[in-house]
Amino acid sequence: MADALRVEGLSVSYPRAGTRALAVDDLSFQLQRGEVLGLVGESGAGKSTTALALLGLIKPPRRVEAGRAVLDGTDLLGLDPARLRRRRWASISLVPQNALSALNPVMRVAAQIADAIDAHERGRPAPERIGALLDSVGLPARAARQYPHELSAGMRQRVCIAMAIALEPAVIVADEATSALDTVTQRAVAETLKAVQERLGTAVLLIGHDIALQAQLADRIAVMRAGRLVEIGPAGNVLRSAAHPYTRLLVNAVPRLNDSAWRPSAAIATRRDDVPRLVAERHPLTEVGPDHLAAVP
Repeated sequence: MADALRVEGLSVSYPRAGTRALAVDDLSFQLQRGEVLGLVGESGAGKSTTALALLGLIKPPRRVEAGRAVLDGTDLLGLDPARLRRRRWASISLVPQNALSALNPVMRVAAQIADAIDAHERGRPAPERIGALLDSVGLPARAARQYPHELSAGMRQRVCIAMAIALEPAVIVADEATSALDTVTQRAVAETLKAVQERLGTAVLLIGHDIALQAQLADRIAVMRAGRLVEIGPAGNVLRSAAHPYTRLLVNAVPRLNDSAWRPSAAIATRRDDVPRLVAERHPLTEVGPDHLAAVP
């Protein structure tokens, strides 16, 4: 299967007390066409920084130090701002974590979707096209006339999905797209995203910290810790036979309804003293099986 996106040696740094901290450190992976790749890890692992880098949204004093992100033969990280704006939404789009903050509070939903389309096609879309987009993510026609604050959290997230697929991009980056929702709404939105992905054949980089949700949606799972990729492989392999101790702790942290011996205190992934420093030396990845990598602990 051909790659939709190939990331090679991505490194993103933050200034820190006269030195720098690598929030993303030499990250490499491939996202195949029509695939859902789950990128998981605790808060601070570098997941959202990776998403921002791929979309060209890293702002000073943060900086992309090295790497390539190749989409349709073009390195996104090497594009000037004008060319990158033309590729954003058309070739690679974002479903943000907080839809209420991402959407313009003084614009109706239809106007926001129309603006995104107009910026690339130089023409306002017909109302029927916007209505079809909303219908494709399970929203009623009336949502087009409403403001973001008039919608529920789940409906706002579906609006963001509709905007992300409006131009049928090759890649969608979903950055914690369900983390701010309650469990029932979270599942409904996740199923909407999966259904849209299957219908369009779009590749999805699904970023999150809930490995249980990732297991239901992702074809492969990649695990990040302290800016590094520590494990990647088919979802079933990672969940059943995780090679890295950190991955095993993430899997064990998922409550099991039929396990009376499970205790939250026994499933805590790390103590504060165990978290690697972003400025410390890290170990390289080692091969542990086909498409299944793990770092030396």
